[in-house]
Order: sequence, then structure tokens, then C-alpha cells
Amino acid sequence: MVALSIIVDIAVLMLLIWSFHIQYRQPPAFYLKAPTLLYIFIFITLRALRFEARWILLAGSAGAVGWLLLVLYAITNEGGKGPITHDYVLYMTSPTVLLGAEFDKIISILMVTIVLAVVLQRARRLLERAAIDHATATELSRFVAADVAETIRGAETSIQPGQAEIRPAAAVFIDLRGFTALSRQLPPAELMSLLGDYQRRVIPLVQSHRGSIDKFLGDGILATFGAVLRSETYAADALRAIDVIVYDLTEWRSQRRAAGLAAPAISVSLATGDVLFGAIGDETRLEYTVIGDAVNTAAKLEKHTRVEQVTALTDLATSKLALAQGYSAPRSREIRKHRRINGIERPLDLVVIAK
Repeated sequence: MVALSIIVDIAVLMLLIWSFHIQYRQPPAFYLKAPTLLYIFIFITLRALRFEARWILLAGSAGAVGWLLLVLYAITNEGGKGPITHDYVLYMTSPTVLLGAEFDKIISILMVTIVLAVVLQRARRLLERAAIDHATATELSRFVAADVAETIRGAETSIQPGQAEIRPAAAVFIDLRGFTALSRQLPPAELMSLLGDYQRRVIPLVQSHRGSIDKFLGDGILATFGAVLRSETYAADALRAIDVIVYDLTEWRSQRRAAGLAAPAISVSLATGDVLFGAIGDETRLEYTVIGDAVNTAAKLEKHTRVEQVTALTDLATSKLALAQGYSAPRSREIRKHRRINGIERPLDLVVIAK
């Protein structure tokens, strides 16, 4: 139907031009000077709206063939033969045919058609490439933090292993207690449902407080604040996120217990300090991650929550930093001084975020 419409459009235009010599009672060569031929270029470019080069080529070819037929008719028509001339002035002032001028028109139609088809084909490839890149970027942001995906997309050069920046940041560990033992008791489908439900709750809460998910460690989650994107309030953002995470997961556990489902306890920890944020691995396998004392301290504090028999812990220095950055605690918090933590040489003053 598209091809038929193109042929009909061109045929109607050529028939209109052909009718000029009858309308004005002139030899057929008269219509060769009609400016109406310029409408052929409109018909050709209109076909670009379908974004398929084949329709442009068909319209241009039909236009060139149609004009060639009109030229042949003007030359061979017995009722009003248009004499061929080589004089341009005579051609312009009389019903004669200048073959060079008519061939120029046909060549112009064909050249415009070819150039437009080539440009459209290149544009189509670029559009397809952009669509693929967009889909890839969308998929990429599902596997890595959205901010990391943006960093990868925006890199002006190829990312090399070992490229890193030192940034002040907060590291948060969130973990399900007793998950390993639970994994031996629950059917795989139920276990994965539990894990997925837990992660679906935590991830948006981290992201809504300007945090990024660095990695999943089985049932554990490492989140960072201020590492992927620099922030002046990373400690405050992290503590606000922990407040809502602890509240939400507490509600989640209550709902699961009421439904007779497994409801493991949680452990949350927070530490701050300078971290290295960058790419590690080799040319065949890279991973964006954070490393540094803040990450190590947070990991050890998460394990220490069991010793202190609390849900969430941070160190006193981090708590004071968060307060300085605008954080306001919902209630007074217990400080436990000079605590020995496995893997940390010096004692730390700890703040209980949630019991």
C-alpha cells in the first residue's frame, strides 16, 4: 500500500504537468518548463518520515522515470513535435527541448534521492545504536548502582583497572542474622523469596537517601554514601537511611512472623573515613568498588552487633560527624565506651543506633 501510494502520487503529479500543454494549447515541450516539477522533491522527502530508505528510493526512481517519459513524449509526439535544440536562449523562449537541461533535472532527482537515502540509512543505524546503548545502559544500571552506570557511560576514555579516587564516605553493612543456618532449613524457592523481599525493601531506602549499593554479599548488603557521588552530608545521609531501614525491616519481620514465615533478625553497622573508589580487576573483568578503613571497620562493627546484642551500631566519631552535617537523632542514644572489637587494634567508643 505504501508503494502504491508513492506510484499514484508521482503519477498524478506527472499527469498534472503533462496537462499544461493542453490547458494552454501549446506543444508538449511547453510543459517541460513548468516549475511544478519541484514538487517531486517534496514527495521524495515526505517519504523520509517513514524512516525507511527503500521508500525514498522508490519515490525518486518513480519521479525520474516519470519525467523521462514526459521528455520522450515531448520529443516524439506526432501532434506537436517539440524540436530538439542546443540553444539555451531558444529553449527558454520557445517550446523546444534542450536534452541537457532535461537530463540535469533527472540527475538532480536521482542525486537528491540517493543522498537522502544514504543520510536516512546512516541516521537509522545511529538511532538503532542509540536504542541499543540505551537498553544496555538500562540493563547495566540493574547490575550496578545507577551512579556507577552513569560514571561508566560518561567515561571519556576506556576505564582501566587501578583507576581510583580518594573520597570521604560512609560505609554501611546490612546483614540477616542466621541466614546460613536458615538456608539449610528452607526450600530454595522460599529462601530466594525471603532474600528478594528483604533486598527489595532495603535498596530503595538506600537510594532515596543518596546512597549506592556497592555489592551484595549473599544475604549481606554493602552500601556507600559519598563514594560514588561526592557529598558533604554522607554521614548524616547514612544515619537517616539506617533509621528508616531498621524501622522498615522491623515491621517486615513482624509481618512475616504473623504470617508464619521465617523472620531473621538484622544487623546494621556504619563507619566513615576516606575510601578509595575505583575499578579493580583486569582488562577482562572489572568491578567498581570501594576499599578502605571505613569499609573494614563497618564490616567488623556489623559482626560486633552480636557481641553487644544490638541491631545497629556506629562509632562515636561517625555519630558526631553526622550531627555536624545536620543529622538529628530521633531519640537519645546509648554510648558504650572503650569496646574491644575483633580485628581492630584500639578500643572504640560505640553508639547504639538501634537495640
